[in-house]
Amino acid sequence: MGLQVEVDFACGFLLLLLHILRAVIALEEKIIISKLGDNATLSCIYRERELHLKNLRVYWQIADDQEECSVVHALISGQDNESEQCIHFKNRTQLFWDRLENGNFSLLLLNVSQSDEHTYQCVVLQTNEYTKVIHQAQVVLSLAASYSQPVLIGPIRNSSSTEEEMTFSCRSSNGYPKPNVYWINKTDNSHLPPSELKITSDTDGTYNVFSTLKVKATSNMQIECSVENKILRENLSANYTQQKQSSGSSTESQKNLEKSGRGAQASAIVSIVILIGVLLAVLTCWLWRRRSSRLVSYTDVQPEEDKGGLNSPV
Repeated sequence: MGLQVEVDFACGFLLLLLHILRAVIALEEKIIISKLGDNATLSCIYRERELHLKNLRVYWQIADDQEECSVVHALISGQDNESEQCIHFKNRTQLFWDRLENGNFSLLLLNVSQSDEHTYQCVVLQTNEYTKVIHQAQVVLSLAASYSQPVLIGPIRNSSSTEEEMTFSCRSSNGYPKPNVYWINKTDNSHLPPSELKITSDTDGTYNVFSTLKVKATSNMQIECSVENKILRENLSANYTQQKQSSGSSTESQKNLEKSGRGAQASAIVSIVILIGVLLAVLTCWLWRRRSSRLVSYTDVQPEEDKGGLNSPV
């Protein structure tokens, strides 16, 4: 009798170990990235065989044991059970009823927010002869939102500084989670420490970032502001470039200016000479016509005088 009990106990213990091992082997983990306010689907699919819902229990729960309430959704014998569901998830979870018997126990979580960022665990139990775990899955829900294209303002001269110092500012908004902000000197790709960095939370839970940089002015400044969202693997940037003018191009430009100046001066002199020539020609023509008119007048009068002299009495 005692031997039979020991054998039964050993078999039961071995069976329990096999169940645990099977559950561990079946455990899979996925990472889901969702945007704030969207609906997220937490995947849990069992592909072994067709199932009967009346013999199943499906639990969605938060994997973190430190949570006061961990039950996200429960399905018992083909019916939703809300008795132990956390208040935070009330009316925000749904199973796909047309897929359950095919082993798809994925959960739809509505209107996700920052407080929904957890590791979720799906546990499927079969209750035929005895209760056993036939499938487990873990889903890590991460939330994210793209930041707006950074806006770079500057450079602004700092009049209060004894040195020639320039200030740049950079801002971006409506992103999640908190970003990494980098100032980069593109001439050598070195990172520059920001003078100021402010990250503020908006009403919808997203973040706005504002940063400033103060640097000594140089003749060839190439500054970049970069806003990184690690979850989305996005790196948005804005650039300022001030190219230094080469001495060769400066000399050539100066020569061109000198040539242009000499050409303009020559054109002005030629114009003046032509104008003077025209004026002289007009004056000469006028004088010649005036002289001609006097000669004509004298010729007309002289014969009358001579005629009168011949006819006068002696």
